[in-house]
Amino acid sequence: MTAEFFNGPMEVIGRMRTEDPFESFAFDDFLQHQISEDNVPKVRFWVHSPYIILGLQDARLPKLSYGLDYISDAGFDYIVRNSGGLGVVLDEGVLNISLILPKADFQYIENGYDIMTELVTKMFPEGKIEAYEISASYCPGTYDLSIGGKKFAGISQRRIKDGVAVQIYLSVTGSGSERALMMQDFYRDAHAKDSAKFTYPVINPDHMASLNELLGADFSIEDVEERSLKALRNMGAELTDYPVLNDEQQAQYEQFLGNIKERNKKYVTFD
Repeated sequence: MTAEFFNGPMEVIGRMRTEDPFESFAFDDFLQHQISEDNVPKVRFWVHSPYIILGLQDARLPKLSYGLDYISDAGFDYIVRNSGGLGVVLDEGVLNISLILPKADFQYIENGYDIMTELVTKMFPEGKIEAYEISASYCPGTYDLSIGGKKFAGISQRRIKDGVAVQIYLSVTGSGSERALMMQDFYRDAHAKDSAKFTYPVINPDHMASLNELLGADFSIEDVEERSLKALRNMGAELTDYPVLNDEQQAQYEQFLGNIKERNKKYVTFD
């Protein structure tokens, strides 16, 4: 899949549309439902206060409650997400980008990873970005994005009906190694090494960094968001603002939000 895919309309959803990760993952699920009907690609940006986003395998850690206590003591909230992968760190220095795409154009799961990798590569031509697994990172995967062997981004996917949500976190500001150290300590407290059914990553914080650290830059979240929009335009996207939800759409979104909160009840207490 190449940049030619983006020759046409694309709707943009800004960072103020969701307030917490529950809303973000629910909104991406809703957008996949919507693209099954309107077939219009969408790009969404989201940033959240300190959260640990756990994967389904993390929820099976031998001493998960100990790990969750560590997260809380560190001042972070947490949820278990509905897309693939293991735990990642979100904070105000991490920009998340979701591409919501028609599944018909991305029949193979690699296609979604390839198009997100291409987008980020075009966003940062000054860096030699490579895509391969950084095994000593948190949430390692074949499409880890790195510069000089240090990971700054990870990609996941979720597929609903005829839609695909390709989600990436970009560590923009702050210390990538400090975020990695937090996940290292979480796995230690949750006794990851004692798991007989799944092998959790052995994290080396020196293998992770932020874009600002790697490029010697001073990017803000807004700078990186604008680079993304510029790259999409250069790839042929005709960007327009995403419209306000009507009552029926709002009800559908609320249903997706309820679903993800229901799945998290055993881990999270809601007001």
